[in-house]
Amino acid sequence: MFKEKLIKKQPFKNKWALICGGSKGIGKAVAKEIVRLGGNVCVLARDLVFLKRAVDDISEFKANSEQKIEIISCDTRDMEKLKVLIVEFIDINGIPDYLLNFVGISFPDYLENLTIDDFKKHMNTNFYGQLNPILILLPFFKENKGGYIVNASSVSGYIGQMGYAAYTPTKFAILGLSESLRHELKPYNINISVICPPDTDTPGLQEELATRPEELNIISESWGGLLSPEKVAEKYIKELLKKEFYIMPGSSKFLWRIMRLFPKLVHRISDRDLRKARKKLGKN
Repeated sequence: MFKEKLIKKQPFKNKWALICGGSKGIGKAVAKEIVRLGGNVCVLARDLVFLKRAVDDISEFKANSEQKIEIISCDTRDMEKLKVLIVEFIDINGIPDYLLNFVGISFPDYLENLTIDDFKKHMNTNFYGQLNPILILLPFFKENKGGYIVNASSVSGYIGQMGYAAYTPTKFAILGLSESLRHELKPYNINISVICPPDTDTPGLQEELATRPEELNIISESWGGLLSPEKVAEKYIKELLKKEFYIMPGSSKFLWRIMRLFPKLVHRISDRDLRKARKKLGKN
């Protein structure tokens, strides 16, 4: 019922959302919802093939024929190229109302298998890949005296688990960045949110499974299950329209509260789960 009322209101009508990392997974699911609710989207990602497929999928959700769906093919780690392409988009379509960041990778593994390059690759993509579009759009948002930035962290942005030594620090960094931006940009009427989803059934998660330690697979089963991108997107849009800072789909809100209030309890439970997983796998 809530969704039907929302569709009738068309809250994103005549608004633009620049969605970085929007050709797959949660980003694409969010793009569909924004278009369904009357908005225009520009999907930015590296792979042109996936971008074109995303346009076809997203177009099916148009509320009217006047809505626009644009694409930009670029690696958000490439600040120089990214700036040129975003400025070109602004020259044609105007300053977007929303910058929605979903850029990210995760290749979990045992610590002894990770190299310094693995750590740098995660940080360059997950942190700088979200920071670069923010820095590019910030002067435009300030000039416009408004704008909305949403970054993508994770449950791993406030709880550390084995196997994620290269991934978790990047998500903690995104959470810290978002906290700082929220405070500093308040006088400029620029809103900030950060999403912290649990495991979500995306192409990225499927890539994870190739290297993810078996202990982590077992532990994850007891930490809130698996959400669909559509379920996460629905929560995302609902909280975005309410201008909530923390967007916590599924079990993430409960886990965040427990970690904030009782960190020792969370550590005790996660340590217990690790012992059980290792025992199940026949490890000492």
